[in-house]
Amino acid sequence: MSNSFYSQEELKEIGFKKVGNNVLISKKASIYSPEKIEIGNNVRIDDFCILSGNIMLGNYIHIAASSLLYGSEKGIIMEDFTTLSSKVSVYAISDDYSGNSLTNPTIPDKYKKLDKGPVILRKHVIIGSGTVILPNIIIGEGTAVGALSLVKKNLEEWSIYAGNPIKKIKGRSKNLIELEEQFLNEKE
Repeated sequence: MSNSFYSQEELKEIGFKKVGNNVLISKKASIYSPEKIEIGNNVRIDDFCILSGNIMLGNYIHIAASSLLYGSEKGIIMEDFTTLSSKVSVYAISDDYSGNSLTNPTIPDKYKKLDKGPVILRKHVIIGSGTVILPNIIIGEGTAVGALSLVKKNLEEWSIYAGNPIKKIKGRSKNLIELEEQFLNEKE
C-alpha cells in the first residue's frame, strides 16, 4: 500500500511550501503550484484529487478520492480534524454564469468577471460526498454537511446541514471535542 503514496523524500522533492510528518499523498493525485500549498501533520490525500492554488491544510485531515480544491489566489484553509468525502469540490474562484462576461481560463481577465474569495473550513468540519462549496465561504467549527449539498452561504458552527438549497437540519454533538482531547493525550 505504501508504494501507492509518495515517500517523505518524494514529497520534499515536489516543492510544497510546507509539508509535515506522516503525510500520505496518492501518486495518482494532481498537484499544481505546490509552492503555494502548506500541509500539516497526519494528512492523507487519496487518488484522483486535484489541489491547485493557495491551500493550507492543518493536522489530521483526510481528502477522499476525486475531490477538487481550487484555491486560486484567495485560498482554501482546512483546519485540524477536517474531512472531505469523495468527489467534494471546493472553489475559491468561479466564473460569472450570468452571460455578462466571457468564461474559462483561456480568456484574458479583462473579459471575465470572476467570483473570488477564501474558503475556510473550521476545525472538525466534515463534508459529505459530492458536495460543492463556492467561493467566499466560512463553515463554522464542528459543522457537518450532508452528501450532494451546495454550499453558497456561511454555515453556523456545530450544526448539521444538507441539501440544495442547503438547510440547517439540527445541531451537532460536541462529544468529539472530548474524544480529540483523549486521542491527543494518548499520542503524547
